[in-house]
Amino acid sequence: MSASSPAAPFDAQAFDAHVMSTYARYPIALERGEGCRVWDTEGRAYLDFAAGIATCTLGHAHKNLVEAVTRQIGKLHHVSNLFYIPEQGALAALLAALGAGERAFFCNSGAEANEAAIKLARKYGRTRLGIEKPVVIAAQASFHGRTLATLTATGQAKYQQNFDPLVPGFVHVPFNDATALGEAIVELDRERKQVAAVLMEPLQGEGGIRPGDPAVFRKIRELCDARGILLMFDEVQVGVGRSGKWWGHQHLDVEPDVMTLAKGLAGGVPIGAMLCKSSCDVFQPGDHASTFGGNPLACAAALAVLMTIEKDRLVDNARQRGDQLRAGLQALAKSSPGKIAEVRGWGLLLGAELGPSETRTAPEIARAALDAGLLLVPAGPRVIRFVPPLIVSSAEIDEALAVFARVLAG
Repeated sequence: MSASSPAAPFDAQAFDAHVMSTYARYPIALERGEGCRVWDTEGRAYLDFAAGIATCTLGHAHKNLVEAVTRQIGKLHHVSNLFYIPEQGALAALLAALGAGERAFFCNSGAEANEAAIKLARKYGRTRLGIEKPVVIAAQASFHGRTLATLTATGQAKYQQNFDPLVPGFVHVPFNDATALGEAIVELDRERKQVAAVLMEPLQGEGGIRPGDPAVFRKIRELCDARGILLMFDEVQVGVGRSGKWWGHQHLDVEPDVMTLAKGLAGGVPIGAMLCKSSCDVFQPGDHASTFGGNPLACAAALAVLMTIEKDRLVDNARQRGDQLRAGLQALAKSSPGKIAEVRGWGLLLGAELGPSETRTAPEIARAALDAGLLLVPAGPRVIRFVPPLIVSSAEIDEALAVFARVLAG
């Protein structure tokens, strides 16, 4: 095909002939984006309130991210963690300055970050607490990833079906229930100490956009402190300014020992991070590794994202636009009785739980919104997730609310 000839129409059948069917894909192919909008291969525009599932922090084709990635790939994009990587050191230092943790391990995804946290917890349990077979307690309805260990940590049976045998060493308790957690710790440690860590999301994302209760999480922190147990927060979705604060745990006034990040950290360039306090950094050379983790390209992208968030006050924007979106959804709930049961979440990570008079499921509502030019993401069968880029404007919030109102009206 010559450079001047038109591109062939996208062929979904040809795509499916060679790509595994691990996703229930919507019937469009996205080709380009700018700001909070994307265009498909047919030239149709969509307002993007999915943001790559809470990942495109700066939206699409943001000049700062484009310039940083272009500059870095023209200089040095990958070497190996056998050598010092200046961009990686700068990123770790910036995250520490922002209160994310004192020590960092970089990888490529949220699942890998949580896998690193689980390994850290197991070694900490063995070497610091004298536990022969360390146990990690996680929450029901949680989501921590798709590797076998993070899948086991995930408290949703639907993700685990057909992947037995799962990894031993995990116990689940109800979310937002310090009493149940305390009872589980006592029972597990009754004959010999077993509990090495508690792994929680400050706000459950895939579990239906359910925020943590500050009083409960303060009690969880006390339980962990009393027994020397690590408190680990999965902030893969809620972190990096999306909640209207830099970190989700700031809404709870509780500081973790370990925190994991990914998704929005580099605005869509793959990167993950496991951060911890120096006091629980038990990793030594050879304990963990990643070929691509923290390479110059990914770290340059993450630095550009974090510095843009700071410079452009996007954490404030996430809070303000989140308040606007919440108010609009709550008004819609009042004007459409029974369509929306509850609006919950923080900042620009909001969920609208469908009410009893809405017979369609969340995936069906998301498909109807797509047909109307708005990209949304389900968070379970009855919750619609709103996670636009942090650069979203007041006018774009109003536009999305207007489209969603038409979709609900059916």
